[in-house]
Amino acid sequence: MQWKWPRTAEAPLTAAVIRVTPEDFRVEELMRIEPEGKGEHLWVRVCKRNWNTDQVARQLARAAGISPRAVGYAGMKDRRAVTVQWFSLQLPGRADPVWEGLPPGIEVLAAVRHSRKLQRGALVGNRFDIVLRECAGDAAGLVRRMAAIGREGVPNYFGEQRFGREGGNIARARELFSATGTVPDRHRRGIYLSAARAFLFNEVLAERIRAGNWQTPLPGEACLLAGSNSFFVIDAVDDVIQKRLNERDIHLSGPLWGEGDLPTRTAVQTIEQSVAARHPELVVGLAQAGLRQERRALRMIPGDVEIEALDAGSWRLRFSLPSGSYATAVLRELADYRVAETNPLEDDEA
Repeated sequence: MQWKWPRTAEAPLTAAVIRVTPEDFRVEELMRIEPEGKGEHLWVRVCKRNWNTDQVARQLARAAGISPRAVGYAGMKDRRAVTVQWFSLQLPGRADPVWEGLPPGIEVLAAVRHSRKLQRGALVGNRFDIVLRECAGDAAGLVRRMAAIGREGVPNYFGEQRFGREGGNIARARELFSATGTVPDRHRRGIYLSAARAFLFNEVLAERIRAGNWQTPLPGEACLLAGSNSFFVIDAVDDVIQKRLNERDIHLSGPLWGEGDLPTRTAVQTIEQSVAARHPELVVGLAQAGLRQERRALRMIPGDVEIEALDAGSWRLRFSLPSGSYATAVLRELADYRVAETNPLEDDEA
């Protein structure tokens, strides 16, 4: 199932292999909040290698002698990578832990107190440093396309990490919504619900790419304000809307399904309802699960884009993405890539 959705560009410019080593995929969180320097929560900046976020949270909890529930983090990160990420540990009236007992691959870089637990959504975004290896293709074209991506953006698809091995999380979501499905634990249930929403969003985005209007506003469009979850619906397209779209002040959006009616109207609602009609069990299941209707930008524009040739067959890419966007959505517009065989796909996200 993975990555069956269409690209916007012509055929990828190169073949490539990613994640040959953890060092080939580096991620650093860009935080929205600065710790205050006092409070019962200790925020720790951690560099991890070959550990996923939940595993690190449990190791930190064990070292501090607290429950894993007292550990917070802003977002999930892939296991096979080198990532710099913040965690918080609730330590009321207690001294800072000693970190010598942490296993290899987990290093505390900094620790500072704050009054609140680190919550999901506290990120501005993530900075990526990714190496493509075994490249064979149009080198000059690769450089040009990377520059174009920095100007025009790419489809804001959810990455394959969201869907699990061979799309298994979608199958589990369908089972969850069926009358005979078993009830998973809270963590797994959240993964399956998120996968179902992501799948439906990607289906809508794919429809609009096929129709050639994923960046062309239509009547009934829900326009998302840049850097915000707020949106407004337009009945007609005019020069002002097009100008704001060109200036990145607004983005066209797609649905994150849940309870309630779609906010879009006319042409756009028709597209979104056509996707819902193909997957009614997911749409109904998400509404019954109590999720509310939300919107997500169809377009994602990387920042600080750089590309560098390392040798005849390797390229280094550097760019930043807003929180919730996937580096693989950028990579797939450049390369027909495969993950190194030493890295079976995980359920983690970056």
